[in-house]
Amino acid sequence: MTKYKYYLKKPKQEIAADALTWLAAGGVVAAAVMAPNAVGALARMFPRRNQYPSKHTYNAFHRLYKTGCLEIEKKNHQIYISLNEKGRRKAGRLQINHLQIKKPKHWDHKWWIIIFDIAHTNRIKREALRGLLKRLDFYQLQKSVWVCPYDCRDEVEVLKDFFGLTDKEIRLIIASDIGADSFLRNIFKV
Repeated sequence: MTKYKYYLKKPKQEIAADALTWLAAGGVVAAAVMAPNAVGALARMFPRRNQYPSKHTYNAFHRLYKTGCLEIEKKNHQIYISLNEKGRRKAGRLQINHLQIKKPKHWDHKWWIIIFDIAHTNRIKREALRGLLKRLDFYQLQKSVWVCPYDCRDEVEVLKDFFGLTDKEIRLIIASDIGADSFLRNIFKV
């Protein structure tokens, strides 16, 4: 007897994760629908529909609707479906594992500096944030000062939402001169 289970099908949470990612990337989805069932129409429009059984797809969208992640609005025989704030936060949590900073071909000679001041009572958040910053290839100048030569605004916003940090707890600074930065240029090869 083995203690591990092997799944031949994707778990239902992965269908919901794909659906949230699809909606987050698409923004607002409009569907011309004859029937009043907006969730069913959305499930039929889902691009990976043939990858999942249609009943599982419908159930995933229905759960997202029932948990308050979707916003459905009807205008002129069109149904507009989008993620509300709760849905965007949930989609952001799913994106945290796939965060990457895009490296442009040419460096713009600006340093993107993240500074944070997270209370000692939230030590776990602080350490997790440091781990993610390391994974994103930031360089640690001091305990809570990290630097990167590439634009990372969107990634910092996702981290901020994911950890529930305020503007006072984490800041992003863009600097053109940080003093002797030759060692940083060598590290990042810019």
